[in-house]
Amino acid sequence: MKYAQLSRRFNMLPGNVKGSLTILVAAFGFALMTALIKLAGERLHVTQILLVRQLVMVLIIIPNVISHFPGCLRTQRLDLQIIRVFFALIAMLCGFYAVIHMPLADAMAIGFAKSFFVTIFAIFILHEIVGFRRWAAVAIGFLGVIVMMQPGMEGFNPISLLALISAACAGLVMVIIRKLSETDKPITTLSYQAFLVAICVAVPALYFWQMPTVNEWIILIAIGIVSYGAQMLNIYSYTWGEASVLASLDYVRLLYATLFGYLIFSTIPGPYTWLGSAVIVAASLYTVHRERQRNRNLARSPDGRGYTNT
Repeated sequence: MKYAQLSRRFNMLPGNVKGSLTILVAAFGFALMTALIKLAGERLHVTQILLVRQLVMVLIIIPNVISHFPGCLRTQRLDLQIIRVFFALIAMLCGFYAVIHMPLADAMAIGFAKSFFVTIFAIFILHEIVGFRRWAAVAIGFLGVIVMMQPGMEGFNPISLLALISAACAGLVMVIIRKLSETDKPITTLSYQAFLVAICVAVPALYFWQMPTVNEWIILIAIGIVSYGAQMLNIYSYTWGEASVLASLDYVRLLYATLFGYLIFSTIPGPYTWLGSAVIVAASLYTVHRERQRNRNLARSPDGRGYTNT
């Protein structure tokens, strides 16, 4: 009874309020997912973590896939589906590895650079025209990345390059998904993503396999469940609210990641992380603002989630 009352009250809220509340929960889920990946990565190989995550997510979505089978496998752009899965796999492997071996807030902040890569790849794939102000936002955003990574300085962490590669691949995946949406149904893209990633990562995962402990099994299964839940909440939030309104709230993940980093791993971001993160967030928000003015929604599209540490 209480659940029904809460559900009715929630549904009566304005769209942007519902979207805002939902994305705050989704952001918590994404940050929790990265913390769980980092915990599992203390002993288990990144491919093993990714394999179990994908299998759990496959089990969750399999009823939906079966109900649409075999139509869910019909695609007019098999080449793009395969290319998308390839770069999604690179994004997840590099992103997970960066999360495991870097402070959570640092890896997550660099991951937000995918918004800038979306702008770049959209020019070549979607033939989008990018004006001076958006190019300036991209340049400023990458300046924030450089501040965080500190190349050539004592604080430079080579693994941060993997986080940047992950962001680039995630940005490319987001643009390809938008291109695929012109010909293929969402369930088709979801099906190829779920099954092909699991198949591709199975061989290396079995090679590096270590039998998880009971606690590690719980963590691995939780990664899959939390990943799916956070992605679905994210999609619903953008269904209810405006992207330009929700974009700023999404960056609360940095605060969640900082909190998890401190409570679980006793790490606190340094001044370069805070400064670089502020620049990245500001430039990303401006990119979203320009996309809204041009009636586009690429940089914060919910379809692009789940490929990096997010």
